[in-house]
Amino acid sequence: MIKIICGGKGAGKTKQIIQAANGNLAVAKGLSVFITDTKRYMYDIDRNVRFIDVNDYVVAGEEAFCGFIKGVVASNHDTEYVYIDGIARITGKALSELAATFYMLDKLANDSNLVVTVTCSCEKEELPEFIAKYC
Repeated sequence: MIKIICGGKGAGKTKQIIQAANGNLAVAKGLSVFITDTKRYMYDIDRNVRFIDVNDYVVAGEEAFCGFIKGVVASNHDTEYVYIDGIARITGKALSELAATFYMLDKLANDSNLVVTVTCSCEKEELPEFIAKYC
């Protein structure tokens, strides 16, 4: 399952995804992973959530990001929740160009029983149809 948190810059998307990551620990049976491109929020995330700054792994571009996500999930089969803050920033592409990434996330979520939560910096009405269907 994919969940989308959307809104303009400064709308509180990061705060919402951090609250979701920390809040789901009470019900999570498996591992939770928080993926972003900055260490700014490292201390806001509960220590039981695996925090990953993609800059530590030189993830550059959409294809590298897709491979990175697959590797994170493959490395631990009990991963249950994946939180991605700023997917457009991480991939370096506009949301409208990320159809392949969302297809991969959908397939991975369904095949691995994952709940993937993604922040998107735009209003709900402006989301591309391949993303809007998850709202």
